Amino acid sequence: MNEKVSVVIEKDDDGYYAYCPELPGCQTQGGTFEEILINIREAAELYLGTLSKKERKHYLSREILTTSMEVAVA
Repeated sequence: MNEKVSVVIEKDDDGYYAYCPELPGCQTQGGTFEEILINIREAAELYLGTLSKKERKHYLSREILTTSMEVAVA
């Protein structure tokens, strides 16, 4: 069964950091964008695999959306 999870990816000088906001503690890092996608998928699958069906429903009951926007800076 497939589940949908939100993923936030941040880039810095050392590479990438990713986490799933719905899944506390589900996070990883990687040197490339491709690597971080593989790592966060694996982390989420392992995390969800430890939960009961009821727990999965609880954690995945909300959808988190992110966007970016331009803002004026004085």
